[in-house]
Amino acid sequence: MNNSDFTILIAEDEVDIAKFIKLGLSEEGYRCLVVKNGEDVFKVLEQNTVHIILLDWMMPKMKGIDVCKQLRHKKNTTPVIFLTAKDTVEDTIEGLRSGANDYIKKPFNFEELLARVETHLRLHYKIDEIIVLGDIQINISKHSVKKGDKKILLTDKEFNFLTHLIRHKGEVCTRQSIIENVWDIHFEYDTGILDVYMNAIRKKLKLEKNKLIKTVRGVGFIANDE
Repeated sequence: MNNSDFTILIAEDEVDIAKFIKLGLSEEGYRCLVVKNGEDVFKVLEQNTVHIILLDWMMPKMKGIDVCKQLRHKKNTTPVIFLTAKDTVEDTIEGLRSGANDYIKKPFNFEELLARVETHLRLHYKIDEIIVLGDIQINISKHSVKKGDKKILLTDKEFNFLTHLIRHKGEVCTRQSIIENVWDIHFEYDTGILDVYMNAIRKKLKLEKNKLIKTVRGVGFIANDE
């Protein structure tokens, strides 16, 4: 599925914040609907299929907390993410207990909001997370690797090593950072083992030495689509 297949309802009475969120999500390809009060959430839901709701806590006519409680009372399971300036632990607990799936405190970073949206869409609608490097495709959800139309069998460490490099495509991943993130070893360690795994990955994927994954001598590795 593409982002354009998903509709996000933004329930926010602060116009500038609503515009900011809508602009960012629209640029990512999502279809966005905006309402300025709690009661209109239900009107939109009656006429549209909505896949996630970004819900301000303090809104006219009906507070977000009451909107969320009513949604869950009506057996509506649409993921709800609260956006609110209410930032005490008690507020967070109340919001989650009302049936919300997540809680983001204002002011927030758009990249964090986007990541939360992607996560809840993926979990709720069981969307496969797929990352790509050239003609290599990794399905994170199914823990599978394909090169072109051919399925490639990797060990868990090889899979995690390759995934780490592709997630940081275009960046040099240092040997120590790979050991820390893939091997979970947080102290000085002989990183020579990485060359053994990289040779195995290249052999299984039938990669030329510096094709798609390049060795940066004395530093680490970098993945690029060329």
